[in-house]
Amino acid sequence: REREREREREREREREREREREREREKERERERERERERERERDANPPNLSFLFVCLSVCLSVHLFVRS
Repeated sequence: REREREREREREREREREREREREREKERERERERERERERERDANPPNLSFLFVCLSVCLSVHLFVRS
């Protein structure tokens, strides 16, 4: 009987450890989702580099004017 109770307590501790591991995995997944949302916010906050676009535009305009002349 004593051994039976001991085995029962051992199983209970094992289930508790399993629940603890599951909570840890869930927290890790939540942190990963938070990092992903942070990366998306940074992408939304930084549109494509405008100075790069202006350089391309001025080069195109220069070539266009040169070809026309």
